[in-house]
Amino acid sequence: MFFSPLPLAQAAPQQIVRPQEVRPLPAQLDRVPVFNSNSPELVGEPGILLSTFPPAGMGEPEAHLNFAFEGRFDVFAHHVYRADDPENLRSMYVAILVHNPGVETVTVDVLAGASYLSQPDAPFVALPSVVPFSPRNPVFAGPGSRVMGDLIQDHRQATLPSQLVVPPGASALLLNAPIPVAEFDPPINGRSTLMELDSSGPVYVASLAEVANVDGNETEIAPSLAQWESILTNSGLAGPRDRIPTPITENPEQVIYGRVAGVSQGASWTATITDDGDDDGTGHLTIPAPGDTFSYGISTLYAGQLGTGQNQSAPMLVRYDDTAYQAHGNYGVAYDLTFPLYNPTDQPQTVTVTLETPIKEDQLSTEGLQFFETPPNRTFFRGPIQVRYRDDRGLPRIHNLHLVQLRGQQGDPLTTVTLAPQEKRSIDVILRYPPDSTPPQVLTIQTQ
Repeated sequence: MFFSPLPLAQAAPQQIVRPQEVRPLPAQLDRVPVFNSNSPELVGEPGILLSTFPPAGMGEPEAHLNFAFEGRFDVFAHHVYRADDPENLRSMYVAILVHNPGVETVTVDVLAGASYLSQPDAPFVALPSVVPFSPRNPVFAGPGSRVMGDLIQDHRQATLPSQLVVPPGASALLLNAPIPVAEFDPPINGRSTLMELDSSGPVYVASLAEVANVDGNETEIAPSLAQWESILTNSGLAGPRDRIPTPITENPEQVIYGRVAGVSQGASWTATITDDGDDDGTGHLTIPAPGDTFSYGISTLYAGQLGTGQNQSAPMLVRYDDTAYQAHGNYGVAYDLTFPLYNPTDQPQTVTVTLETPIKEDQLSTEGLQFFETPPNRTFFRGPIQVRYRDDRGLPRIHNLHLVQLRGQQGDPLTTVTLAPQEKRSIDVILRYPPDSTPPQVLTIQTQ
């Protein structure tokens, strides 16, 4: 009998300590509610993914969270389906159902949004760390990456409605889309969806999962509105359930964050970052001394605050008991940040702005951030970012860049500018935190 040799012990990757300051990000999340459907991430049993309907009259009242949306709100849904029975490779459909409980017609405007599959819409292809893209030449890796690319450009995918009209007491489908698996080996696929919405009146929302119908020719047919309404009324929560999160405590030993299913509060984080923290447009951000660096946390979270004392995770307004206590990662949240850089010296200074993925810590164990000299092959950030500024000739520039970063990876500059003595020049950084990424990250300002 042949036995393979034992693998040689792998040396721990060499760490780099970069002495620097890490600052909390000024401002805070807005108060826009987000329908946040991400648990179970891997759907094997059809049913209710997330329902904000009232529990009264429902077959399983505990599956309904009783939260009405009105005005601006977002819908985020990110789910994966794997067919475990090779004899049954029918698609899993996912639906977003909107109900008007009032006596007047409600219109729900779709301001921007997109919904993409992993296969064939947005496969997880290997990409370099930084790739420029444009509306005519999109770049993406995975459905979350592609959705966020559409949203930072304020696009509405052509397959989505521009408006949903919901009569009094009625329901309508905002989305009714398949996650097909039959053509893929292994039979697994996923779908990411994000929409910015504005409702003229109160509505309840549910995301639901059901296997496709088939006709006499074995052709798949999407579940009807009546079927979805029946699932909503009679079914329980879809499964299998994800790992139960650990409660939030002051001194966590092991943290299980869990997946999010509920209504989180906060769709965007907008800030002008100045020395004094005032967001009135009159201040400036003094650049570091030559050779120095400082960073601002992005998507810092419970037990991962990088010494800033700031947890940026959106709070949950309502949630299922076995799902995440906070919307850690802030999937889909828009960061719109302005850095009014100022050179106080009497010499030109060259400054870079960079997104990076340091090794996660809560309190910094060294006098700065830690990175790996050779990062392990674990992708921690994968998505688009937009940078707007005036270049050294005074010309307006917009850079759309797709980034891929591994755990503990120092980033390449998003942009480099040379500031004249006493010059003030703003750089805007816009991103939507992409699903399948792992927080936290930092935005780093460095003077050469």
